[in-house]
Amino acid sequence: MATERRPSATWLPSWNRDDDAFMEAQGFRIAWRTMWITTFCLILSFSTWFMVSVMAVRLQGIGFKLDAGQLFWLTAMPGLAGGTLRIIHTFLIPIVGTRHTIAFSTILLLLPCIGWSMAVQNPNTPYSTLLMLAFLAGLGGGNFSSFMPSTSLFFPKRLQGTALGIQAGVGNFGVSVAQFLIPWVIGLSMFASVVGAPQNFTKAGKTTQIYLQTGALIWAPFIVVAALIAWFGLKSVPTAKASLAQQTDIFKNKHTWLMTSLYIMTFGSFSGFSAAFPLMIKELYAKFPDGPDPLKYAFLGPLVGAASRVLFGPISDKLGGARVTQVSGIGMLLCALAVSKYVHPTSLEEFGPFLWLMLGIFFFSGVGNASTFKQMPMIFEARQAGGVIGWTSAIAAYGPFIFSVLIGASIKGSWTASFFYGVAAFYLFNLAINAYYYGRKGAEKPC
Repeated sequence: MATERRPSATWLPSWNRDDDAFMEAQGFRIAWRTMWITTFCLILSFSTWFMVSVMAVRLQGIGFKLDAGQLFWLTAMPGLAGGTLRIIHTFLIPIVGTRHTIAFSTILLLLPCIGWSMAVQNPNTPYSTLLMLAFLAGLGGGNFSSFMPSTSLFFPKRLQGTALGIQAGVGNFGVSVAQFLIPWVIGLSMFASVVGAPQNFTKAGKTTQIYLQTGALIWAPFIVVAALIAWFGLKSVPTAKASLAQQTDIFKNKHTWLMTSLYIMTFGSFSGFSAAFPLMIKELYAKFPDGPDPLKYAFLGPLVGAASRVLFGPISDKLGGARVTQVSGIGMLLCALAVSKYVHPTSLEEFGPFLWLMLGIFFFSGVGNASTFKQMPMIFEARQAGGVIGWTSAIAAYGPFIFSVLIGASIKGSWTASFFYGVAAFYLFNLAINAYYYGRKGAEKPC
């Protein structure tokens, strides 16, 4: 994988990740620096992507005339945008390189942040505007499909499970950071001179003042800093250079589609439930007297899923991705079947089992997110692996859209248990795929 290129501000003059001497002399220093810079940017991307899932919970309380269905659509739109934009991001690194892709995609996150900060200050903001701004939040979701393939180019195969597990897992923490930090900062008046007047938030007949716009603006200074660091601190790998036409060969390989299905099972579940979890708690359990505040619990799911992704990256390197993916799928299947018993609650006592089983789904989805990213670099050659990682990530990023729409409809129609039965059936289907093609003795692509 040795490549040569004329030195420039953007492209590295040469790169050979499979040469141990080169990597020890200078390669690992560049690789780890690149990973940590892009990971910082990725945290902000996920925070921006999922900030709508938090802010939507408070919109009714500050005067927006929205029903539950409209709120679920707001949490769905970032997923629709994220998945679509990830398809574009899949092909960016080989065309424009790491430096330009990371820096420009990061600074674009200012658009939804500034837009939402303005919109929430006026409860008469048209619903169509809110939908557009929710779609723009998906800019953060799109970034993953260029950030991760970029990282895969910097590390040898033996360390890709660890490197990608750390980056994706730490990046996924952006979801829980948003769902934990936003409810806290919107109650602070210390930023009033910068963010503007507060809103009156009413819940159960009690009115307090909040600054919901702070939940969007809090990311802006970090975004500017991250974009500058990316511009001045990153270089691009010359081996990644390829035209769009050259990259489409991944779609002729059946394993592209099989791994896409497996990653929908894992990351689609993680991202989908992350987006819908706050409103699920609100619609299912907050109706009871002394019911839980959704934002006190919602961040726990993404936190658990992100942590397990970091932890199981090295474990997947050691045990093999397919074996760990099988454990992940079994765990998700059992939790989905069990949680279906607690989605039509008759008392608040059912909230505890519901919460723990949902956290189980998040945990095992994080495990599978790590292990599938170990499998892909083992199944495909270097350039294709980056493209497949980007493509599978793109399709799985529709999770927030699909899950939010289906869960919202299922709650309205009282068929939420059936939704989880369907999810469990999909998990079973993917367990069969993983076992047959990758996990069994004599498998076509053991990994």
